[in-house]
Amino acid sequence: MSTTIPIDTEEQLVAQAVRELSQRTRFPVAFGGLIEDGVVSVSTILGNRTHRLDGLRVRPERGLGGRAMTELRPRMTANYRTSQQITHDYDVFVLGEGLRTLLAIPVIVGGRPRGVLYAGAWEESQIGGVTTAPAMTVAQSVANELRIRDEVERRMREIPPTADLGPTQREELRESFAELRSVAASVEDERLRERIVGVERRLLSLAGEPVPTTTASIPAVRLSPRELDVLACAAMGATNAEIATELGLREGTVKAYLGTAMSKLDASTRHAAVARARRIGLLP
Repeated sequence: MSTTIPIDTEEQLVAQAVRELSQRTRFPVAFGGLIEDGVVSVSTILGNRTHRLDGLRVRPERGLGGRAMTELRPRMTANYRTSQQITHDYDVFVLGEGLRTLLAIPVIVGGRPRGVLYAGAWEESQIGGVTTAPAMTVAQSVANELRIRDEVERRMREIPPTADLGPTQREELRESFAELRSVAASVEDERLRERIVGVERRLLSLAGEPVPTTTASIPAVRLSPRELDVLACAAMGATNAEIATELGLREGTVKAYLGTAMSKLDASTRHAAVARARRIGLLP
């Protein structure tokens, strides 16, 4: 998402997404929220003429947003008032604002709905792919951020106190950070990737592990970001086919990246390459 300010809370994340949605679609009204205790609480509203959308809480399967969350795909209507494809539990909010056209895009993480974003207009309007495509991109950006946060929180819970770390636990910790790096590799947003790497480095420091040095500071061995990504996946024991699926690459491309990384590291096997990368601080 195109933001230049830190996003520390989920509410800030939604606020940024709603602003992005408003900018990238032609709809004058945008709002949305994440699921809390099984209900989406709309936390940000932009472009509204009244306060009738305040306090809107949407349950799965109810209304347009609920249907979008249940079906895990965007739902839209050009005439909300007369639509027979949705329940009308929230008419007092939507019609109270005077909205006729409404688009609901679910935020999906791991195959489960985590929230919903809306774009609406007061007049009847046809909604096509030109509108839904950028809206879905915004929702996917939110989902990526939530997925990363979930992974970081899970890893944090798995880290025992430093004093209690034994050799086996330290190896598991290294594998956990390698997995975190592979998650970063699947994110196209360069700024978000940098944030994930920063979290990885802070967690390593808290866990008492040596923080990897950037490749630029090691003149003898310089791996490209993709070579590091592939090597990090290999460190978790993934096959070339599994790495290709994880990173969205062809299997032959994975093999090529792994081969150049092994060559740079002067290693004859992937395991030797991982071991040397760890020794020189390229991998945790």
